[in-house]
Order: sequence, then structure tokens, then C-alpha cells
Amino acid sequence: MQTPVQVCRKQVPTDQTGCRSRASRNADIAAQAAGPKKKRGIYADPQNTPKKDLEDKVADFSYQNDGLAQLIVDMWTGAHPNLITPATNPAQYQARSVAAKAVLAARGIYLEQPILITEDEYEEGFNLLDAGLTATNGVVFVLPRNTRATTFGGPPLLETAKMLMAITPNGI
Repeated sequence: MQTPVQVCRKQVPTDQTGCRSRASRNADIAAQAAGPKKKRGIYADPQNTPKKDLEDKVADFSYQNDGLAQLIVDMWTGAHPNLITPATNPAQYQARSVAAKAVLAARGIYLEQPILITEDEYEEGFNLLDAGLTATNGVVFVLPRNTRATTFGGPPLLETAKMLMAITPNGI
């Protein structure tokens, strides 16, 4: 009976034989198939930094407030579309910020440069400076996707909004 010959890459030893495990090789294959990792989050890199090069990530946090939860419900049901109108330049983002400042002030929240972004904008990587906002005064709120809610109308939706605020980074 012949002993099987073991062939492996010696550059990445992971076991006694100097070979990589099948799980390790499969993980590499899966990572390559998944494509480049998204730049989820909010960043304060210099303006016009390509999304793939964003590095200066701002901390994510969660805060619960009934007025903000109601704002989520209002937006899910069609109110304040100007807060998340797609923007491609700083002037458009600044218009969104001015609108957010007024809507938040009506709820007793007074901030210098607030902006609401969609969960998609968050997942793509949102740069404060590309939006014409400063890292010092800019405060970003993320609107949770309404597709996560299964009931529309009344208190159940408000409670759903509160829960999604807690699990969505920077969720309003």
C-alpha cells in the first residue's frame, strides 16, 4: 500500500504538516467570491476621497428618543422626503442638512449641522466633507429601511421604529 503524497502551500502553514486546512482554503475562496468589502459607516476623510480609500471613520452610536422614533414612522409613511432626496454635490447635501435642522428643532433637538441619510448611503460609506459638513459639527442620523417593518400604522410601527433605532448604527 502506498502512502498518499501531501501537496500544500508552504507559505501559509496552519497545522503540524505545514499545510493549510480545507476550511482555511474555503474561507479564502469565499472571501474572494464576495468581492471587495463595503465601507459601511460615516467618515471624515478629505473631500473627494474615493469610497474605497475612506479611513477616518466616525464612531457609530445608538440613542433612543420618542420624537426621533416618530420621525422614522413619519418618514416611512411618506413625510419629509426632502430629508433623504438623493444628492450628488455638497449644495444638495447642505439643503438636506438645513431641512433636517428645522425638522429636528421642531422635536426639540437643536444641532448645527445635522443630516439624515438612508441605510444604503450608510452602507456605501458616507463622507461628511463630501456633503459639505464639518467633522466637528456634522451629526449624521441613519434612517432604518422601512422594509424591515411588517406592520404599518399605529403604536406597533412606533415600537418597531424604536427597536430599529437601537440596532441601526446612528439610527435616528
